[in-house]
Amino acid sequence: MECFHYPLDTEQLLRKKRRIRKQLQAQIAHPLHKKIAILGGSTTNEVADQLGLFLLNYGIEAEFYQSEYGRYWQDAMFGTPELDAFAPDVIYIHTTWRNIQDFPTVGQEAAAVEEMLEAEYARFESMWQALAQRYHCPVIQNNFDRPNYRLMGNRDVWDIHGRTNFISRLNQKFYAYAASHEDFYINDIDYLAADYGLTAWGDAFYWHMYKYAMCLDAIPSLASSLANIIKSIYGRNKKALVLDLDNTLWGGVIGDDGVDGIAIGPEVPEGQVYAEFQSYCKALKSIGVVLAVDSKNDEANALAGLNHPDGVLRPDDFVCIKANWEPKDRNLLAIAEELNLGADSFVFADDNPAERSIVAAQVPGVETPVLDGAENYIKVLDHGGYFEVTALSGEDLKKTELYHANAQRRRAQAAFSDYGAYLDSLEMKATIRRFEPLYMQRIAQLTNKSNQFNLTTLRCSEDDIRAMAEDAGCLCLYGKLVDKFGDNGVVTVVAGRQQGDVLHLQLWLMSCRVLKRGMEDAMMDAVVADAAARGIKTIRGYYYPTAKNGMVRDFYAEMGYTQLETDENGGTVWELEVKTYRPRQPHITVER
Repeated sequence: MECFHYPLDTEQLLRKKRRIRKQLQAQIAHPLHKKIAILGGSTTNEVADQLGLFLLNYGIEAEFYQSEYGRYWQDAMFGTPELDAFAPDVIYIHTTWRNIQDFPTVGQEAAAVEEMLEAEYARFESMWQALAQRYHCPVIQNNFDRPNYRLMGNRDVWDIHGRTNFISRLNQKFYAYAASHEDFYINDIDYLAADYGLTAWGDAFYWHMYKYAMCLDAIPSLASSLANIIKSIYGRNKKALVLDLDNTLWGGVIGDDGVDGIAIGPEVPEGQVYAEFQSYCKALKSIGVVLAVDSKNDEANALAGLNHPDGVLRPDDFVCIKANWEPKDRNLLAIAEELNLGADSFVFADDNPAERSIVAAQVPGVETPVLDGAENYIKVLDHGGYFEVTALSGEDLKKTELYHANAQRRRAQAAFSDYGAYLDSLEMKATIRRFEPLYMQRIAQLTNKSNQFNLTTLRCSEDDIRAMAEDAGCLCLYGKLVDKFGDNGVVTVVAGRQQGDVLHLQLWLMSCRVLKRGMEDAMMDAVVADAAARGIKTIRGYYYPTAKNGMVRDFYAEMGYTQLETDENGGTVWELEVKTYRPRQPHITVER
């Protein structure tokens, strides 16, 4: 919906929120349900309303608990029967500079200021630790915005008695805690306030009249930022940026103007704008965003433009280049098929509103931000929050390399008429082991990112994964896959709980980039072997249908399981007698 694109349509979001909620609920068939506790140092009703809208736009239906006004610390430290019963999936602490208890005064000794700083930080740290011990879920904490006045003017930012200086130092302590603690995230309202305009953001009228810590019209921006963190935690980020070329990555039309005639690089201001945008896109690649091209162009012209000496992006920066005269929506669907990604994983960046409109209509789920003026391209993509980073694994850092290796595999497959011979030619080696500390982050990330080959769609935090690994009653395995083209990294995860001589499989997922290469067979062999070693006689598998995992509906049937039951939602339960299982022996050398 257009009201969620940057710049946000705050009037519609605030005045028509009930209608927007109904429209979103009608569009989303299988929302992800999450419980979110908001512990507020100010009034939070509108924050919850707006956050609910933004999350629903990401396919997450939220239920909210809100603390009483100003009782965020008490609820966090001591809990309440209502909060305990609520059992939150995420806790958000909505505090601002107005919730800092003490500020330095001019003339105060430096030692006293340091003591005040440590005491204020300790109050928050004790709260975070209490929440972690009691609720074991992700915690999102606002950093501190600044008052829209400075008592000492410019001196306020560096003098130890200045409020601006005190807030900045306190924020740094928050950041150090975030860097050293998993499942703890900072919502950067200091940036939001500066971006919105500090004077308007901190309009005191809304505080004194309604106890809102920022002006009413800024709350959708706050909610958008929060929703970006939460949807990233639960794997609802976009994964790929598909770019047009003419007047998107460079100025001009290369087919008409020639390579020498396009605007890119330092010679003219217009060229500098496009070079900066290319640099931004290249930086997105470095955090795991996959880049592709979808352009109406001759391929030779497209490649010539991407090899322009003043350009920043090169053909190798893209995992797929579709430069032809096919409709762009068809090209985008072809890119999705080649990368084995759902269409809703893509952001399509094109300066032409007609092309954006066609893609939006023909490929539901693709985001098509409005690119109006090349000087605004970075701001539009950045403020859209499509690629919010809450965790960064080794696989993310080499994502483009992984997709290039997959392209090599596809080309190699074309040379074989026998699929088994092709698999043998890949010289695949798998490592299958119990969960290990080195891969906890990646395993948790997979549970939140994998949607298609995911039988139960159980979403787990790193703490959840660690708890499974430490539980003797859990069978927990991960699988890595390497072949002659490269290392695919951790690509599959299985977890089950033993009850007597029965193993209940709670989690089974695999990255689609290794689909149909035998890794699922290797994992099933390992699961059955480990189950037999534990004295398990029966394995039960569960399939819970979602909008995206229909591809594994018959997975257990294909593995030799017998169906026991089907529920009204299409969920199924399957059973395998361990003694009847025959190893599937895939075309993979397996190291246990």
